[in-house]
Formats: sequence, structure tokens, C-alpha cells
Amino acid sequence: MRVIAGTAKGRALKAVPGLNTRPTTDKVKEAIFSMIGPYFDGGRALDLFAGTGGLGIESLSRGADHAVFVDLERMSIDAIKQNVQAAGFADRTEIYRNEARRAVAALTKRGIAFRLVFLDPPYRMKEMDSLMVDLAAGGLLEPDAYIVVEHDASHRYPEQTGQFYQLKHAQYGDTAVTIYEYKPQAVLDAPLEES
Repeated sequence: MRVIAGTAKGRALKAVPGLNTRPTTDKVKEAIFSMIGPYFDGGRALDLFAGTGGLGIESLSRGADHAVFVDLERMSIDAIKQNVQAAGFADRTEIYRNEARRAVAALTKRGIAFRLVFLDPPYRMKEMDSLMVDLAAGGLLEPDAYIVVEHDASHRYPEQTGQFYQLKHAQYGDTAVTIYEYKPQAVLDAPLEES
């Protein structure tokens, strides 16, 4: 595993020991960023089931200002700390060991919003659409934020969930990636300016 593009291109990333994590392959990572980027002009990223931190680190390398990493496993947290250090991004990151919904509740109290959210949970978890609604309810998303859901290819998420509209769905073997854009009602209802 490595950083594919941007300022930390080529930096090797440490895997989490054991078989409990399933790091996003370089091929899938490249596909994700070609769909949503490939480069960013600032903004915050949230890597909610971070594992090795590969997706959040890739977003920093490609121009995101700041990333928050959350994972429940201690070994994942250790790997993320080592990886952000190796990539040179330790000063632009926050790393928390927490369960996803509790982390969302804690972040809500801080009043920060994200432009990019990565949801790559264990494949047995199939309720990322409900978690996206929680993110929106907590004010944690900028208008037009991208939410990237990596999941088992046998599961299909809906075309639309609340104010989330599916932009892309792609399959890579057993892995599927579904990308949503957050379009809050205020944006949809805004009158068009006359030109």
C-alpha cells in the first residue's frame, strides 16, 4: 500500500496486523479519486472507519487541508498514527479511537463540516445510508460534500437517501464503491440568479 498521487506520492503505508481490516487496494483508491477529484482545493476530510488511514491520507496528499480519522481498533489507531507521520501530515490530522456513531455525536458538538467523507466499514455493516443521514442531521457536511461508501458488491445502496444523491456506483471484484453528493434542501430551493 502506498500514497498514489499528490505531495506524498509513493510513500509506503503500514498495514494493520491481522486479518480484521481490509485495506482499500491501490486500484480501488485510484478509481475513487478519479471519480471525486482527483485533486482538492482545501476542505476537511473524515475517514470514519479508517483502518490504515489510507483514504484520508490520500485526500491530504491531494490537497485537503485537514483530516479526522476514527477507528475502534487500537491496532488501526497505531497504524494510522504511523502512516500520517510517514506521509508528513501529522500536523494536519486528528485521530480518535471510537465507535462511528459516538464519533459522529462528538464531532457534531464541535460545529465543523466536512467536504469529503469516507465510509469503509466491515462488510457486515450495511447501514451507511442511515449513518449519512446522521452526519447531515449533525451539520457535519458542507453543501455538495462527497460521501464515498465502500461495501460488499452483493449489497446495493439506494439511488437517493434523504438529501444524498448517488453519483457513481462501480464494482471491483467483491468490492463496490458508491459515491453520493450531499445536496441540502436550502441549496436545491435557492432561486436561480438571472444572468
